[in-house]
Amino acid sequence: QVQLVESGGGLVQPGGSLRLSCSTSGSTLANFAIGWFRQAPGKEREGVSCISGRGGITDYADSVKGRFTISRDKGKSTVYLQMNSLQPADTAVYFCAWGPWSGYRCPRVRSAYDYWGQGTQVTVST
Repeated sequence: QVQLVESGGGLVQPGGSLRLSCSTSGSTLANFAIGWFRQAPGKEREGVSCISGRGGITDYADSVKGRFTISRDKGKSTVYLQMNSLQPADTAVYFCAWGPWSGYRCPRVRSAYDYWGQGTQVTVST
């Protein structure tokens, strides 16, 4: 079992920034892929970004490239999603997820992840 909890969401104006955190349980399980997904009302859950279990290889959706940055702390128990230049289209519930991938790649698809946090709301509005 892997437990994850997201934090850092909130209300921000267009052009603003937020930093989401995903805390994971078990240091031994930290060297696996972590993905960030988001789901807006009436839409499917989409992959935003991911970071590999080893080597810190990252991937981003085209819609967030250049604006979002995923990173991992030294202890590998927390993964962050720095979100800059936020737009109303970024409004969604953001989820982090754990997948059993310990290599140098990360899949950015829902089916690749086994454990999910409960989500944190990000609202970008004037």
